[in-house]
Amino acid sequence: MTRSARRTRRTLQVAGAGAAALLALSACSSSDDSSSSKSDTSASASPKLSGTVTVFAAASLKESFTTLGKEFETAHPGTKVTFNFAGSDTLAASITSGAPADVFAAASPKTMAIVTDKGDGVGTPATFVRNQLEIATLPGNPDKVTSLKDLTKSSLKVVLCDKTVPCGAAAQKALTASKLKLTPVSYEEDVKSALNKVVLKEADAAVVYKTDVHAAGDKVEGVEFPESADAINDYPIVLLKDAPNAVAAKAFIALVQSAEGQKVLSAAGFLKP
Repeated sequence: MTRSARRTRRTLQVAGAGAAALLALSACSSSDDSSSSKSDTSASASPKLSGTVTVFAAASLKESFTTLGKEFETAHPGTKVTFNFAGSDTLAASITSGAPADVFAAASPKTMAIVTDKGDGVGTPATFVRNQLEIATLPGNPDKVTSLKDLTKSSLKVVLCDKTVPCGAAAQKALTASKLKLTPVSYEEDVKSALNKVVLKEADAAVVYKTDVHAAGDKVEGVEFPESADAINDYPIVLLKDAPNAVAAKAFIALVQSAEGQKVLSAAGFLKP
C-alpha cells in the first residue's frame, strides 16, 4: 500500500469516528430532550384534587347537588363536598359576613348580586339551570285546586316563601301578573320549609318549585298554572373570592355545568339554562 493510500485510509477512519461521536451526542441530546419533555408534561398535568369543598346552595338544589357531591367524591378520591342548603338570601348574608365557603349557587340573580356587589365572587356568575313554580297540594288534591286563583279562597290554608327568598319573590311576581291578592297563613324562610307545611298537613297548599314537588314524590300533588311562565328563576353559580379550596371548587362548578351534571339536574325537574 502506498503512503498516499495509507493517509486516505486514516482520514476516513477519523471521519468515521467523528460521525459516530456526533451520532452518539445527538442521541444523548434527543434522549435528554425527551426526558425534559416528559418532565415538563408531568409538571403541567392537572394536580390531584383533595380536601373539602364547601358549597352554599339554594334549598331547592338539595337533592340534585347531594347527588353531584357524591359523584364528585367518587371521581376524586380524597375529596369531600359539604353543603349548606338554605334560602339564597340567608346564604348570601352569611357569605358577605365572612362565612368560609368555596362556591355559591343561588336561586336568583338578585340574591347572587348581594354577594358579587360586595366583591365576594370571582368572575361573572354562570346560569346553570332555571326553575319554575308549581302549586303543591295535599295528596289527591282534596280541595280541588286547579289554578292560582283557587288559592285565594278563604277556606284554604296556603303557605308562601318569604318575599325576600327567590321562590317567594317569584310567587309574588306570578300573583301580580294575575292581579291576584293572597294572604298566606305563613311566610317560610325557604322553599323546603314551605313544602314541608303541606307534607305535614299543616297547610292545604303551597307555592313552591316544580323540582320540590318532584322531590316530594307522593307526599304532595303538583298543580301547574300558566302564570308560572312569567316567573321563571335563573340559578347562577360562582367561585367565591376567599375560597379555601379554589382548585377543587372550580372542578365542582365544572361538574355542575357538564353534560353529566345537567343530566342530574334535568332529572330533578330543572330547566336548561
